[in-house]
Amino acid sequence: MDAQQHYIDDIIVQLRKYKRLAEKAVEQIDDEKLFETADHEASNSIAIIMKHMAGNMRSRWTDFLTSDGEKPDRNRDQEFVIEEGSSRDSILKTWEKGWEYVFGAISSLQPDDLARTVTIRGEEHTALEAINRQYAHYAYHVGQIVMLAKDFAGDEWQSLSIPLGKSKEFDVSKHGEPYEVEPGE
Repeated sequence: MDAQQHYIDDIIVQLRKYKRLAEKAVEQIDDEKLFETADHEASNSIAIIMKHMAGNMRSRWTDFLTSDGEKPDRNRDQEFVIEEGSSRDSILKTWEKGWEYVFGAISSLQPDDLARTVTIRGEEHTALEAINRQYAHYAYHVGQIVMLAKDFAGDEWQSLSIPLGKSKEFDVSKHGEPYEVEPGE
């Protein structure tokens, strides 16, 4: 397999991991907390972050190789408003639809497409650069989602990675015996 195809395959795997990380965090909070903000006016709720990400995804990944990533019909400011009647279900449906755009666009790429020029807000990028830009954007927001969910869940929080103080146990379960770190590792 060539490096470009490997990149396409791997970025899909990595994006799926971030999607699932956010979803596992959201599963740990109740509906009320999904819409709650931190203690200052500039804060966004998890629902707003998810809605914003989905709006960004639709805009960036629709006609990814052939049109500017900032679509003229995108209303970015509206992504930061929760409409009356919004629910966990409606937010999760919007979230899923956003990810469909991402995975549909990336999985349709051919290795040579990574060198093609695409634009985002009139700024030229290679397709590879545009993918990396979005990957970083999504990782940033998933981190926000996890942080808020962890705060809202409090003592009920279930770790999404190796729990604090459990690294040795993880090493044993992964390697079958305590993992010895070689000097310099």
